Amino acid sequence: MSRLIGGWIERLGAVWVEGQITQLSRRPGAGVVFLTLRDPSYDISVSVTCYRQVFDKVAEVVSEGARVVVHAKPEWYAPRGQLSLRAAEIKPVGVGELLARLEQLKKSLAAEGLFAADRKKPLPFLPQLIGLVCGRASAAERDVLENARHRWPAVRFAVRNVPVQGVHAVPQVVAAVQELDALPEVDVIIVARGGGSVEDLLPFSDEQLVRAVGAVVTPVVSAIGHEPDTPLLDLVADLRASTPTDAAKKVVPDVGEELARVQQLRERARRAVDGFVQREERGLAAALHRPCIQRPQRMVEDREEQVTAMLERGRRTLGHLLDRADSELTHTLARVVALSPKATLERGYAVLQRPDGTAVRSPQEVEPDDALRARVAEGEFRVRVDGAPGAATAAE
Repeated sequence: MSRLIGGWIERLGAVWVEGQITQLSRRPGAGVVFLTLRDPSYDISVSVTCYRQVFDKVAEVVSEGARVVVHAKPEWYAPRGQLSLRAAEIKPVGVGELLARLEQLKKSLAAEGLFAADRKKPLPFLPQLIGLVCGRASAAERDVLENARHRWPAVRFAVRNVPVQGVHAVPQVVAAVQELDALPEVDVIIVARGGGSVEDLLPFSDEQLVRAVGAVVTPVVSAIGHEPDTPLLDLVADLRASTPTDAAKKVVPDVGEELARVQQLRERARRAVDGFVQREERGLAAALHRPCIQRPQRMVEDREEQVTAMLERGRRTLGHLLDRADSELTHTLARVVALSPKATLERGYAVLQRPDGTAVRSPQEVEPDDALRARVAEGEFRVRVDGAPGAATAAE
């Protein structure tokens, strides 16, 4: 019987089946993916198998709980008598199809570099004027304003109320962002909206809005929905906040925390200065305890003794040299005196000189009647040569 049923099912063609994925099994390395489709209205389930290549096409947008349409051929497993479907194509339906289109747009914009980290602009530490784009009288507006003013009471806002869902949301949000970006006093722009369904948050994944936010100069903070919500605006914004309240905390510093930080910095600075002064005082005290600082004249005294000793040595050496020179001079003078012509004259000798001062050494050098001078020890006198050769008479 089971084989007959199997033969009849084999003759059936492929069918389209819609249902919700309740179980999904993707074993690593396996070439087949196992799913269980369930019809919530009738509480009926059927097993579905497909090749990995088929499931990989929708793997990023399909998970457990998603509704899909499967183009599959029925199969019968005779040993167990079990019916299953072999899927050749899987398509997300409803939200799944919408998410698939958003995923394709996300990939396209990411390929252009619109979500690149180097495009992100830093937020100012303390913005003087914050631009806020949100729904009129919305909880998101109240959360941002109240939390920001609680953290820093002096903060100011430029609020632009716009529709945050529906057909008019995208152009008005774009216009509000561009208007705030044109104001030079606006330091940062927050785009905020409360939670909602995927369809409600669609305007914040619109390509026009994403490109407009990517083109502004002022830093933009995205605060759309709750933590699990991730519209494309989160990716292009300079900062993503999980909620509007979180946006206020990330954009506006807490005055109490900043005062405490300032106090901590002052204490650190005081400790640093005290430590520096103490180190310098210890260094100065150590320098003052050095012998050269306590008795600076000691170096002079030590050198004074050395100078005195060297001076005495110099004097002694010079005295010895002078004594030796004096002795040598006395002996030389004695020798000079002994050899002096004056000493010879004092012994009674005389020197005859011509008028020109030359000495007469031989009688043949004079003629009779030549006038000569006789030099003796006590002076000189004139003499005249007598007529006889070799004889002379005194002239006066």
